[in-house]
Amino acid sequence: MSSNLAIAPSRRRFLRITASVTGSLALAAGLTACGGSSSDGSKGGEKTVTVYSADGLKSDKGDGWYDKVFADFTKKTGIEVKYVEGGSGEMVQRAVREKTNTQADVLVTLPPFIQQADGKGLLQAYEPQGSDKVNGANKAADGKWTSVVNNYFGFVYNKKELAEAPRTWEELLDGEYKGKLQYSTPGVAGDGTAVLIKAMHDFGGKEPALEYLKKLQANNVGPSSSTSKLAPKTDKGELLVANGDVQMNFAQSKSMPNLGIWFPAKDAGKPTTFALPYAAGLVDKAPHTENGKKLLDHLLSEDAQKLVSEVGGGFPARTDVKPTDANAVELTKLMTGVEVFEPDWADIDKNLAGYVGAWKSATGS
Repeated sequence: MSSNLAIAPSRRRFLRITASVTGSLALAAGLTACGGSSSDGSKGGEKTVTVYSADGLKSDKGDGWYDKVFADFTKKTGIEVKYVEGGSGEMVQRAVREKTNTQADVLVTLPPFIQQADGKGLLQAYEPQGSDKVNGANKAADGKWTSVVNNYFGFVYNKKELAEAPRTWEELLDGEYKGKLQYSTPGVAGDGTAVLIKAMHDFGGKEPALEYLKKLQANNVGPSSSTSKLAPKTDKGELLVANGDVQMNFAQSKSMPNLGIWFPAKDAGKPTTFALPYAAGLVDKAPHTENGKKLLDHLLSEDAQKLVSEVGGGFPARTDVKPTDANAVELTKLMTGVEVFEPDWADIDKNLAGYVGAWKSATGS
C-alpha cells in the first residue's frame, strides 16, 4: 500500500443497543427475535436493519459519522437502524453464537476479524453501489466485504505531561512509563491485535516482537478489552501512552485537548502504520437482507463518504471522494512521513489464534 494517501478508523466498550429514528438516534430496549422471512429476505417486510459494529464511528454525544449517516438513511428510506456495538472479535463471536437464529443484517469490523467472519461462513456476497471505487486491497475479491471507512493504526500520548511524543518502541521501556502505559488485548480488540501485528512487522518477526512485548509488560498497566476507553485515561494523565487508531483518536481529540497521535518507529527507522479499515459485510441469512443491502449502498454513497473526514475524522473508502475540509487537511499532515505497510492478512487470519496464544504466554496475560 502506498504511503501517498488520498484523504477522502476492535475496540470493545460496554455493549449497547440503540435505535435510529427519523432525524435522531434513541436508545432501544433490545433486539427482537428473528421470525419468518418475507420473499425479499426481510422479516415480515419490517422497516428495520440491525448493525453489529466495532466502536469508533458512533459518538456518545450523537455527532459521530454513524449518527449522521444512520439518521440520513432513516429519513431517506424510513428504515430504522438498530445498532449493537463492541470489540471486533466480540461482534464476530456474537454473530457465530447466533448462526441458528441470525439477528444481525450488517457486520462491521476491523481486520483481521472481517476475514475471520468470512471464514466462519457469516457473510454473503454483495457488492454495494460505489464499491467499484474502493481500492482492491480494501475489499474482498468475492464481494463478501467492503471497506466503508479507511483508518490507520496508531498510538496516543498526553501532550501536557510529555513535551513531545515518544519516537520509538524502545523509549516505551523507560521507567517513566511504568504504570502509565496500556494497550488493549490482542485477539479481543482490533486495535489490540494491531499492536501485535505492527510489532511483528517492525521487529522482523514473531519471536523478536514477543521478546519486546515481554519486556514492555513491566510498564503495562494490564489488559484492556476496550481501546476507546484508553484515550480518556491518556487525556486525563492517568496514562502517558496508549494504543488506538487515527480515526477514533482524531475524533476524540476534538474534546480531549491533551490527546496527541503518534506512530512508533524501530530504532532509527521511519514511523510505520498500516490500514485498519472499517469493513462491512452483509450477514448470511440476515433477517432483513434487502434493508441490509440498502444500508450498505448508503454507507458507500458519495454523500456519506464526503462526511467521513468532516464528521467522523476518518478517511473515505472511495478513492474518487477527495474532501478538502479542515479535518482532511489536518489528517493529511498527520500521515505525512509515515510509512504505510500492508500486512499479510491471509497469514494473520490463518495463524491469529497461534499468535495471540504466543503473546499470552510471553506476557503472562
